[in-house]
Amino acid sequence: MSDKNRMNRVDEQLKEEISKIIDQELSDPNLTGMISVSSVKTTPDLRYARVFVTMIGCKSQKENLAILKKSSGYIRTLIAKRVNLRITPELIFEFDESIEYGAKIDKILKDMNLGK
Repeated sequence: MSDKNRMNRVDEQLKEEISKIIDQELSDPNLTGMISVSSVKTTPDLRYARVFVTMIGCKSQKENLAILKKSSGYIRTLIAKRVNLRITPELIFEFDESIEYGAKIDKILKDMNLGK
């Protein structure tokens, strides 16, 4: 089994667990809208995991991201209990701009087609 396959499995498992935790167990009333974990990228030494999130219908993306960052220790503790890893990575939450970027590109392409 290659290291790349193992890393992909670890990333996928972390993504699944973090999604469940955010969805079902974070009870911060200031967390608004729907938050989705789009991907997780773990460093090869498993020390850090970048968690990319998208948000729909939230009041403030910045506020939601701040709450997630503040909750990262709690989320990490829950992951340590559920995912069998020697080292539970430190979670770094980041806003996933790829969806917004894709929507922007879509709009540009549609505008170009209308101009013909």
